[in-house]
Amino acid sequence: MLHYVRTLWELTRTRITLLRADPERGEITTTVIVTALMAIAAIAIIAIIVAKLTQKANSINLGFGG
Repeated sequence: MLHYVRTLWELTRTRITLLRADPERGEITTTVIVTALMAIAAIAIIAIIVAKLTQKANSINLGFGG
């Protein structure tokens, strides 16, 4: 059991060392921009749907005076 734990510890330590040595951490900027654009698009779509639903609700004739 102790041998298994030591092997696992060494593998984990080696992997962490390799990750720290790698200067490439991914395309953070691109991911942030794409995520922001998707959030803006979602907000715009929700605003359009709410406007159309509100317009439709206001056009319903309930038969009260007038």
